[in-house]
Amino acid sequence: MSKAGFVSIIGRPNSGKSTLLNTLINEQIALVSHKINATRKRMNIIVMHNDTQIIFVDTPGIHNKEKMLNQFMLQESIKAIDDCDLIIFLAPITDSIDDYVDFLKLSNGKKHLLILSKIDLLSKDKIITKITKYEKYKDKYFALIPISSVKNTNLKSLLDEITKYLPESPYLYDTDIISTQNLREIYKEKIREALFDNLNKEIPYQSDVIIKTIQEDHKIDRIYADIIVEKESQKIIVIGTNGKSIKNIGINARKKLEQFSGKKIFLKLEVIVKKGWSKNKKSLKEIGYDF
Repeated sequence: MSKAGFVSIIGRPNSGKSTLLNTLINEQIALVSHKINATRKRMNIIVMHNDTQIIFVDTPGIHNKEKMLNQFMLQESIKAIDDCDLIIFLAPITDSIDDYVDFLKLSNGKKHLLILSKIDLLSKDKIITKITKYEKYKDKYFALIPISSVKNTNLKSLLDEITKYLPESPYLYDTDIISTQNLREIYKEKIREALFDNLNKEIPYQSDVIIKTIQEDHKIDRIYADIIVEKESQKIIVIGTNGKSIKNIGINARKKLEQFSGKKIFLKLEVIVKKGWSKNKKSLKEIGYDF
């Protein structure tokens, strides 16, 4: 019989969760940025491996901050831990084991796979040394697998290992799809990724995107979207002198959208000030973050 199940990927911010998933499906769907806390909501990404349908759940990085949006992000990670068939904890090989110890407090004793990423950054001897530090917790995890998403190292072994712990089941989704996200959600993330690429300091964290309208055609999609910021001063920066910054954001976003959709994209962006939106539960709900 076939197998199918949900696999939550948990880790600190910027640990490489989204990069791993994009590599596994050979598509740029999950938002990737060198800035931390880019991922805000759970996203399901589907990988077919032999007779197994693996529904990976990309999650926000585990962190502790007081802002309402950050509380939502932490809740998303905790829900993913509770709801899945298997947990993967992803830790860069260069990290200390402190984040893993913190994760164990949240995992409710559920066994998991421990994945050490970015092994291309260290020598073989240093990798072995780091693995040894985790071995005192070997009763907590099923297996420890070192990987590199950049070098494609041990990714097949990772998928083989995952299939061992998923239940026998008919496939839960059509085998041709790679994500359960709808087009509106994916387009939103592509535009938000462009904000992270083009804006500095706190603005990407205090901004978001609302897709107002998508007009789909065979050859072109027309997208009308608002960029939400918290302050008038941020709006001025996002627009830039003579509109230069918003133009660059639009060009960057359009390239990402066209690469994903395979179509021409018309993109109209407006910048809207919504004071304190990231600290207000009602505003968060309006933008799509439902507690």
